[in-house]
Amino acid sequence: MRRRVWAPIGERPLALGHHRYEWLYVTAFVQPTGGETVWYLSDGVSKPFFEKLLADFAETVGAGKQRRIILVLDNAGWHGEVGLAVPEGLRLVFLPPYTPELQPAERLWPLVDEPIANRCFETLADIDAILADRCRQLINDQSKVAQKANFAWSPKPSQPK
Repeated sequence: MRRRVWAPIGERPLALGHHRYEWLYVTAFVQPTGGETVWYLSDGVSKPFFEKLLADFAETVGAGKQRRIILVLDNAGWHGEVGLAVPEGLRLVFLPPYTPELQPAERLWPLVDEPIANRCFETLADIDAILADRCRQLINDQSKVAQKANFAWSPKPSQPK
C-alpha cells in the first residue's frame, strides 16, 4: 500500500514498517430458524480442506439417507462443486454472485467479532482461544443466533412423517 509521508525538502522519505499477516478463518454452518450452529476455526482454506469440513459437518449433524440437509453457500473459490466430494445427505445450493446479504451465516460475524473488536493480540493463538470460547457461547445461545440468521422468508425445516 502506498501512502504519503513527511520528509524534509530534498531528502528521500523513510517509511519504516513491518507488515506481517496471519489469518484465522471462522466457518459457520447455521440452521437459521432454530439457531443450531456448527463452528470451525482454521488457519487456512482450500477445496481439499472444505471437503473435509463438509464430511465432518455431515457426520456431526447426522446427514445421510435419513436426514437431508441443504447448504446455502456463496461462490467462494473453495466452495465450487467442480471436483468437490459432497457427502451423502448434503445438497449444495449456491447464491447468485455478489449477494452476501442473502447468506444467513454472514449475519453472524458481528456476534462472533464482539470479543475481539478494537483489540490487539500478540499471537494468532490468543485470538483463536477467544473466538473458540465465543463460538461455544453462541452454541449455547441458539435464540441469539436465530435472531441474527433467520430471515422472514427462510424456509422452515420439515419433519418427516
